[in-house]
Amino acid sequence: MKKILTSILVVILTISVIAGCGKKTTEDTYKETGSNDTSTDSKDNETAAYADGIYFATGDFGDSGWKSVVTLEVKDGKIISADWNGASIHGGDDKKTTSKSGAYGLVEKGNGQSEWHEQAEAAENFLLEKQDPTAITYNDEGKTDDIAGVSIYVTELFTLAEEALANGPTGSGNWKDGAYHAEEDNFSEQTGWKATFDATVINGYIVAANWNGLHKDGGDDKKKQVAAGNYTLSNDGGKTWTEQAALVEAKLVETQDPTAVTVKDDGSVDDIAGVSVKVKEFFTLAEKVLEAR
Repeated sequence: MKKILTSILVVILTISVIAGCGKKTTEDTYKETGSNDTSTDSKDNETAAYADGIYFATGDFGDSGWKSVVTLEVKDGKIISADWNGASIHGGDDKKTTSKSGAYGLVEKGNGQSEWHEQAEAAENFLLEKQDPTAITYNDEGKTDDIAGVSIYVTELFTLAEEALANGPTGSGNWKDGAYHAEEDNFSEQTGWKATFDATVINGYIVAANWNGLHKDGGDDKKKQVAAGNYTLSNDGGKTWTEQAALVEAKLVETQDPTAVTVKDDGSVDDIAGVSVKVKEFFTLAEKVLEAR
């Protein structure tokens, strides 16, 4: 009987030891590989600095007649490309293209140490290195000593980059990048004028549009004639032709679609407050010349 009891006790003790070992093994394994392993999880689930995508922001036209345009691309949470460009109030070639052709002439006309597009590239590279548009200091003029070889005003690049990143990815617009120009085939028999249209597209967005006119007798364009007081409107509602043209141009930049405005049969429009001039020619030329991506 004693032997039987002893055998039973041995079996019970053996089972307890095995169970205890199994339990310890399971707990140790959980500690090494389970969800409590914060070091593995934090590495795998590290939050990216920025959401992936294309970011875009534009400034306003300054006294120089140019406005800055910034396009950023983010991949895997990092800014992998930065494009600082500009658009002229007259439309046409963007600022980098104008600089590369020599037409901007920062060195020749502005005594710059290098051309605008070269300094812009150095500023872009600084942003790519820092990955933070606030990681730069300026003086009271908006210039910086943080980037070697850069003497231009760089505040617009970094403030627009900060704005774009704060607003989130926008993607690209619907139009093919480049400069656009169109004009009516014939001069008006009644007025002697024909309309012209110029635009600048960057990252697929219309960033500048210029509605102007040429006269059959030559001379200055319509906007210059207005500025000189040689072209006035009989019913301008307090605004000159150029001021009304600016409202029309802004509407196109806002809508990004030359067909988005309802033009009446007589060429006038109710969709743009403060505009009494006939606008059909502007939107017709825009629709004719703009090329989809």
